[in-house]
Amino acid sequence: MTTPQRRIDLNADLGEGFGVWRLGDDDALLDVVSSANVACGFHAGDPSIMRRTCELAVARGVAIGAQVSYRDLVGFGRRFLDIAAAELADDVVYQLAALDGIARSVGGRVTYVKPHGALYNATVGHEEQARAVVDAVVRYDPSLALLGLPGSALLERAGRAGVREVREGFADRGYTAQGTLVPRDRPGALIEDPAVVAERAVRMAAEGVVVAVDGSRVAVDVASVCVHGDTTGAVRLARSVRAALTAAGLDVAAFTG
Repeated sequence: MTTPQRRIDLNADLGEGFGVWRLGDDDALLDVVSSANVACGFHAGDPSIMRRTCELAVARGVAIGAQVSYRDLVGFGRRFLDIAAAELADDVVYQLAALDGIARSVGGRVTYVKPHGALYNATVGHEEQARAVVDAVVRYDPSLALLGLPGSALLERAGRAGVREVREGFADRGYTAQGTLVPRDRPGALIEDPAVVAERAVRMAAEGVVVAVDGSRVAVDVASVCVHGDTTGAVRLARSVRAALTAAGLDVAAFTG
């Protein structure tokens, strides 16, 4: 009797341009990833970019996720906003509905939700904002999956609300000993060496472990691995990660498949 391959998802943040401004190589990344976290217009993205990104994802069989954020185009969604929970929930529903409508117009649909930037980090421990995101998903479509950090308030609340929780690891980001991400303005926050990023991805997916910036081993049981689309050399990093995961005997496929 053979042991079935373990499935692991590979996701990236895409559609993060705005107007004539472009960020990252979405075309190339969509040939590598199995899930696309598409910006919904609040931190980046506009209707035309959203449509094109969804069209490409549908054509290549890549799952479409709504990457919802604070309403913060100037700060690229990387600044915490002390927003009331009800208003935040409305903002999330607005973004979800916009991207899902565009995805459906090109033959696809949104199948999961992932907070972006400062909202992602806030929902690790901010109970009210975590509740707002989960409430928005339940109101819009409780069958959607929610992608987040293991041990976060977001996933704990998702589980209690009956929303599918999907644990995520970051191959190109540094971790603290507590299992949270190192803030981007601190040493060790970003990892740009393809070999190191690939090795970290395999350890997360196959062993459930990541080495923190202080050298300690942190347990990270994940079903999806992220490579940021705006990281320097993102396409090269993603290709290295996918090749390493496949070489380790892992089946790279969308968790919503």
